[in-house]
Amino acid sequence: MAYVVTDNCVDCRFTDCVEVCPVDCFYLDNEKNMVLIHGDECIDCGACEPACPVEAIYAGDDLPADKRHWEKTAIERIKGAGLKLITESMDPLPTADAKKANLGL
Repeated sequence: MAYVVTDNCVDCRFTDCVEVCPVDCFYLDNEKNMVLIHGDECIDCGACEPACPVEAIYAGDDLPADKRHWEKTAIERIKGAGLKLITESMDPLPTADAKKANLGL
């Protein structure tokens, strides 16, 4: 099962995960201020999960019940909103460090 980016990424958008992805399956969602993983392109390597400094990424099988909707959100946003594939890291959003601190990380 593919990896899933969840709400911890909203308003931070660290892209360390993008740098380690061997198949380029991350898409930029400017409306939600985050990145999303395309589930059909993810090869389940797991490289992205430990790279995320805000613990926003989960293996699909390990998603907590309250975060399951992020699988569907990714599919809908990537396909429906025509999100742009990103293959290189970007600067985090100005709110990233505050978000990380609020999460206690």
